[in-house]
Amino acid sequence: MAEHKKSQNGISPKKLSNLKVVVLCVAAATTFWILNALNKDDYTTIVDFPIEFLYNQDRYMAVEPLPESVQIEISGNGWDLLRKYFNVNSTPYTIELDNPVSRNFVLTNEIKRSLSEFLTPTQLVSIVDDSVFFHIDQIRTVKLKPVLDSTTYSLAKNYRLLQDPEFSPSQLTVKGPTSILEIFEGLYPVKLDEEKINQDLEKVVNVEVPKELKDFISIQEETVSVKLELLAFLEGNKRLKVKKINFPRTVTLETDDPIIMMYYLVDERRTEDLKEIEFEAILDFSRRNRQDSTISVQVIPMPSYLDQVRIEPAQLQLIYEQP
Repeated sequence: MAEHKKSQNGISPKKLSNLKVVVLCVAAATTFWILNALNKDDYTTIVDFPIEFLYNQDRYMAVEPLPESVQIEISGNGWDLLRKYFNVNSTPYTIELDNPVSRNFVLTNEIKRSLSEFLTPTQLVSIVDDSVFFHIDQIRTVKLKPVLDSTTYSLAKNYRLLQDPEFSPSQLTVKGPTSILEIFEGLYPVKLDEEKINQDLEKVVNVEVPKELKDFISIQEETVSVKLELLAFLEGNKRLKVKKINFPRTVTLETDDPIIMMYYLVDERRTEDLKEIEFEAILDFSRRNRQDSTISVQVIPMPSYLDQVRIEPAQLQLIYEQP
């Protein structure tokens, strides 16, 4: 009596062979049906068809990524539509722009006829969007004034710039698209990379282009010389002579003989001038605060070469005698 061996998964070789035949038959039938269906005409579908822009790149530059495709509705042979759907060997349709800065779009009605001819034998039914937008600028070369990037340097305590920084060259030649150049508003920031500067400085620094703009602008000058002249302010203080004005007999100060101090910074070049001045703390009763019965201290004179002047106390309390 014959014995039938079974495979490890419990299916006999004969049944397994029959199952393979069935699978092959289904696959062949499916393939035949698909091939037969793709050979038919009059299919319609929407595809993203590749496009490219042609313009004078010596005069103009795209400042945003250009559209790479346009949605179109097409009809035709199944094979042809399948190739276009998956962009198999699809040559991009070229949109020519003679003056791309005159407007930032192309009406699809303007390219419908030539695109239809380009797609032959596939028939163009419609273009989904009515416009294709882009952002292309004219390339210009301008002169920008260098300025110090305030975040890249600091002065030591009580030091000031004597005058605006001097640059050599005094202008930088920058080339790029118009909208990018307008961001600078005529000024180009230069990085100094110095901290707590406490003396005059002259330094040659590299002119850098921010990473996000490297693809758009170029600068003719690679370096620029920066010259800083500094001025030190010295800390000082003085006790002020008190002078009361317009005080009636019935009004006195809460403190009979107040000590009023003036604290300040003085231009180091004017310290000798400061010694010649006698400062007064003026208390003018006519300028008192009627609501809280206080009077503010006014200092006379107040030279322009003093900075950060602070008066202590800045106000004094008034006492009114009862009639």
